[in-house]
Amino acid sequence: MTPERPDPVAPVAPTATYRLQLQPEFPFGAAEAAVPYLASLGVSHLHLSPVLESVPGSGHGYDVVDHARVRDELGGEAGLRSLSRTAREHGLGLVVDIVPNHMAMAPRHNHALWEVLREGPDSPYARWFDIDWRAHEGRMLLPVLGQPLSAETGALEVDGDVLRYYDHVFPLRAGTEKLPLPRLLDAQWYRLGWWRLARTELNYRRFFSISELIGVRVEDPEVFAATHGKILQLLDEGVVDGLRIDHPDGLADPDAYLRRLNEATGGRWTVVEKILADGEPLPAAWPVAGTTGYDALRHVDGLLTDPAGAGELLGQYRRFAAPQADRGGVWEATVRRAAYKVVHHELAAEVDRLTREADRLCRTSPDPALRDRAPWALRTALRELLVRMEVYRPYTSGDAASVVTEEAADEARLAFKVPEEAQAVDLVRDLVLGRAGEGPEYEAFRARFAQTASALRAKSVEDTAFYRYVPLLSATEVGGEPGSPAVSPEVFHAYCARVQRDWPATGTVLSTHDTKRSADVRAAISVLTQVPERWADLLAEVTGWTAAEGVGAPDPQVAWAAWQTAVGLGPAAGERLQGALLKHVREAGLGTSWTEQDPAYEAAVAEFLKAGPCGTPGQLVAGFRSSVEPHVRANVLGAALVHLTMPGVPDLYQGTEVEYRALVDPDNRRPADFPPADPDGLSAEKAALTVGALRLRGRRPTVFGESATYAPLPAEGPGAAHCVAFVRSGEVVTAVTRLSLRLEEAGGWRDTVLALPAGRWADLLAPGREFTGHARVEELFGPLPVVLLERVGDDSGAGSG
Repeated sequence: MTPERPDPVAPVAPTATYRLQLQPEFPFGAAEAAVPYLASLGVSHLHLSPVLESVPGSGHGYDVVDHARVRDELGGEAGLRSLSRTAREHGLGLVVDIVPNHMAMAPRHNHALWEVLREGPDSPYARWFDIDWRAHEGRMLLPVLGQPLSAETGALEVDGDVLRYYDHVFPLRAGTEKLPLPRLLDAQWYRLGWWRLARTELNYRRFFSISELIGVRVEDPEVFAATHGKILQLLDEGVVDGLRIDHPDGLADPDAYLRRLNEATGGRWTVVEKILADGEPLPAAWPVAGTTGYDALRHVDGLLTDPAGAGELLGQYRRFAAPQADRGGVWEATVRRAAYKVVHHELAAEVDRLTREADRLCRTSPDPALRDRAPWALRTALRELLVRMEVYRPYTSGDAASVVTEEAADEARLAFKVPEEAQAVDLVRDLVLGRAGEGPEYEAFRARFAQTASALRAKSVEDTAFYRYVPLLSATEVGGEPGSPAVSPEVFHAYCARVQRDWPATGTVLSTHDTKRSADVRAAISVLTQVPERWADLLAEVTGWTAAEGVGAPDPQVAWAAWQTAVGLGPAAGERLQGALLKHVREAGLGTSWTEQDPAYEAAVAEFLKAGPCGTPGQLVAGFRSSVEPHVRANVLGAALVHLTMPGVPDLYQGTEVEYRALVDPDNRRPADFPPADPDGLSAEKAALTVGALRLRGRRPTVFGESATYAPLPAEGPGAAHCVAFVRSGEVVTAVTRLSLRLEEAGGWRDTVLALPAGRWADLLAPGREFTGHARVEELFGPLPVVLLERVGDDSGAGSG
C-alpha cells in the first residue's frame, strides 16, 4: 500500500534547474564542492541524475538494483543529505531523476530479481517484474550466453548454491545443487540462452530492446510502495524538492501512476520525460508540471533554421548520397521502413507476446466474432497497426481512436489478400480501443499494446531513422521533426503562448544527457541551412581529396553525416568523432549494426574519418567553420537567451553555461569542470548572458512564473523577419537575431525598428545602455546579436539611446 502522506503542499516550481550527471567520477562530494559556484549562476535547484543504488560502475544510474538505498558509489545517503544541506545553505533545492519503468538485469546485485530466479513465480517478488510465466514452460529466458548452450557448458560452474558463468552469478533452486549439469539447468526457474535468442524468445518486458533492463510493474500498489519508499522519505524530510520521471511511456498505465505519485508526494513539482509528436498535446489529466522539455528544444532549434535553405540542403543531400526513399531519402518512408525492421527484429519477442495474448482473448471470448482467428493473422494485424502509429502510445485518459486511426486500419488491411483474414485488423483495433471486451485481461492487452508501441516508436525513430535520414543533423534530435525542421516565428510564438497558458511550470531544455548533439553543436550545423551552396562546394572539395587519396567513405550517407558532425564539433580529439560515428553507423543498421557487426565496413569508416575529417581535409572544414563563426555565435547566443526567458522552467545541462560542444553519449556524459576554465570569446559571452538571465529570473520570479504573460513583439522594417522578440509580463523584453547570415546578405538591419512597450528599458547584458520607444534594432544589437531588456521606469519618450 502507498504510505500515508502529509497534507498536500502547493508545488513550488523552480525558477531554473541545473542538471548534474552523477557517477563514480563525480559523486555527491564533488557536487557539493561545486554548490557555491552553481548557486552564483542564479539557478534555484540542482537537478540530479538517478541517486539510488545501481549497477557498480554505472556512468548514468538508470540501471537501478535497489530502490531502498542511496547509491554507495556516490557517497550513500549521508553524502546526499550533506549535499542537500550545503545546497540549502546557498539557497538551492534538489530535483531528482527517478526510474519507475525498469531495473537492471543484474541478479547478483538485484536482490528482488535474485529471489525470483531462485523461487520462481511463487516468490513474493515475482509481482515486481513483468514476466510471462506461461511461455517457455514457466521458465524465464536469460539471454546471457555468448554462444549456443552446447558450446558454453564448459564455462558453467556450480559453486555451492549458485551457478557461475564468467562474471554472471545465478541462484540455484533449492535441492538442485547436486544434480548433473543438464538436469540442473532444466530444473531452474530460468533458462540460460544464447544472447541472440532475446530478439524472438524473451518472455520479460524490457526497456526498449535492452535485455539488460527488466520492466517493473509499478502499477501494483505494493510494488509502487516498495520502489518509491526511499524517494518519498527524502521528499518528506526535505532532502529533495521535486522529481523528473524517466520514460513514463513504458508503464502499463502512466495516468494512474502519475496520479498515485502526485498523491504520494503531496503534489511536489514533477516533470515527465515525454516525447511529444508535432501537434500532440500532453495529456491534460496528468497531475504534473509538464514535460522535461524536448518539445521546447524542437521549437527553439527550428526557429534558428532557414526553411528555404533546409529544402536546398535536402536536394543536395539527395544528389550527393542518392539514398533510397525508405533508407534515408524521404523522412516518412524512412520511418516506416525502420518501424518494420524493428517490429520484425528487435521487438519480435514483444510482438509475439502481444499475439499470444490476443489469441488467448479470441479463443476464450464468449463473442463468436472473436473466434476462429489464426495467430499469424493477429500477428500481422498487430504489426501493421503498430508501424502506422505516429505518436508514442495511447493513454487511458485520451482518445485511443485518434492514435490507432481508421486510416491506419485501412492501410493495414492491404497486407492481407483474403478479405476475411483482413478482418483481423478490425478485431485487433477493437481490442486496443476497448470495444471487444472488458475485464483485467482486456485491460492488460491494451496496456501491453501501448507499451510495445512506445518502444517501437523510440527504436524506429530516435535510434534508427535519425541515423538514416541525415540531410540536416541538427534536426535529428530527441523530440525533433527532421521532415519539417524549420519553425516560423509565428509558430514559435503560438507554441510559447500555449505553454504559458496550459503548462507554465513545464521544463524546457536545449542539451541533456540524451541529446545526440549538444545545443551548441546543433547551432553550428543549422548555419548550413543559410549557406547550402557553400556547403555543397566544400563537400565536393573534401570528397575529391579523399577520393584521390583512396580513403573515401564506404558510402556517401556516412560521408555527409561525418562532415556535418565535423562542422558542428569543430576542432576536437579525433577519438570523440570516431566514437560518435561508430555509434551512428551501428544505429543506422545499413552497413553494420550492434548485433550484426561488419568489421570491414567499420574499419573503412574509421580509416575515412582518420584521413578525412580528422586529417588534412579537416583543415578545410575548420576554415569553413571559422568563416561562419559570427553566425554560429548568433545561433548559440540566440538559442540560449530564448531558452532562458521563454515560458517554462529552463534546465541547464552541466557545462552549458559556457560554449559546450558534445556528441552522443558517452561523449556528453563526461564530468564537467566547476567552475569552467577561464572562459573567453563566445564562452565568456554565453556565460555572462546565462548569469544575467538566470539572476533576473531569480530576482523577478513572477515575471516568468505561472501567473506571467507572454506576448510577441514584432519588429518593423526591412530586417523585421530576422528579429524575434517577445515580452514577459510587460517587464522584460527578449530579442534575438534570426538567420544572421541571410540578414547580412540582404543588406543588414538598415531602418528596422522594434517598438518597445512604454517605459525605459535597461540592457542587462551591456550595462549602461537604455532604450525607449521605437528602438533601432541595429543599435539594440550593437555589442551582441541578442538583447535582454528590463523595464526600469515609466517614461514614455520616443527616442532610443
